[in-house]
Amino acid sequence: MISEQDVETYRRDGVIVVPEVLDQKTLAEVRGVITELVAGSAKTLEHTDVYDLEPGHTAESPRVRRIKAPHKVHAIFNDIVRSPAIIDILTKLIGPGLRLHGSKLNMKSARYGSPVEWHQDWAFYPHTNDDVLAIGVLLDDCDITNGPMLVTPGTHTGEVWNHHGDDGCFAGLIDPDTIKSEIDRALPCMGRAGSMSFHHVRALHGSALNTSDRPRNLLLYEVAASDAWPLMGVKDFDEFNSRLLSGDPVVEPRMTNVPVRLPLPPARRQGSIYETQSASKKSYFTRAA
Repeated sequence: MISEQDVETYRRDGVIVVPEVLDQKTLAEVRGVITELVAGSAKTLEHTDVYDLEPGHTAESPRVRRIKAPHKVHAIFNDIVRSPAIIDILTKLIGPGLRLHGSKLNMKSARYGSPVEWHQDWAFYPHTNDDVLAIGVLLDDCDITNGPMLVTPGTHTGEVWNHHGDDGCFAGLIDPDTIKSEIDRALPCMGRAGSMSFHHVRALHGSALNTSDRPRNLLLYEVAASDAWPLMGVKDFDEFNSRLLSGDPVVEPRMTNVPVRLPLPPARRQGSIYETQSASKKSYFTRAA
């Protein structure tokens, strides 16, 4: 699915976009599942283990901004990340041993889909080495108007910015005043539905409000080399190994010299990145009224 030049671009920039990896049949099936999940959110007015809700969500007008851990919610999301095409790409970018760290489905509905402030994934889940990346599966055609993910090339080899607030607690975002030049260099990850972005865990990124009249649903998978172990610990070794995508279980973590900031003390508002970032007094992106 990708060439040696694509691999070199990923090494240099920390991000690539691979056109139309998912076929139309799979896209149609995924959209059907999402429609059912959104309809099911009408049964709750609070965040749950499955749903992270937009402000203004009601039973009459369901608004979902995230499906949490979709690979646990419906088999189709687990099947996608384990498909041969994706495993082939991941093997070329990370190596033969692969583990799913987590997944989420960020849903930006037309005219109000929530932004995500500038951050590095590495700040949320540092590992013993940084052979870790996120896959962004475009479930809708994505252009500059419907809130594409913006990534700043080259930032995956630089510093880990401070993601803590004035109170000293983890805030899940970077003060935008400290990264003005990096923001100016950011590039959008756009393409036709079925395309996928692959961005390094230390790459700086964020995304704006969806100002279009079209949705922008982005299915995200976080994948690590099997010998990259989370520094915050492993609670259940059997569950940890159940997330292997390829290769055998590893009990000798590979340690590399990479900069680390732990997400401690924990955020005052626990939950999704939206909840964590909402506690900050500073923001870059415009939010829906």
